[in-house]
Amino acid sequence: MGKERLVEIRVFGQTYTVKTDAEEDYIQEVAKYVNEKMEEVLKKTKSVSTLNVAILTALNIADDLLKEKQKRIALLREVEAKSKDLVEKIDIKIGGIEFGKPPSPVDVR
Repeated sequence: MGKERLVEIRVFGQTYTVKTDAEEDYIQEVAKYVNEKMEEVLKKTKSVSTLNVAILTALNIADDLLKEKQKRIALLREVEAKSKDLVEKIDIKIGGIEFGKPPSPVDVR
């Protein structure tokens, strides 16, 4: 991120000027992604209304985003559970050494 600038992009045949602090290449990549999604919707629906295509595209992108958020949450929960399990195994291992018990093998799967 840097200082704010104006970036010109084309989306669905229209030119827009976007004020952003992101890199121009990134904004162009975003515009390319939106164009690709709009073309997908256009092919599937055969709609001639730009507004309909834009709304359906927004819904599709929002659906993709929410699915990715759900995947991320599930992954974070899995990492947290495995981390807790590993910490418990380490604590048990360290506890055994502290009390003079011989260390036992630890399964870290």
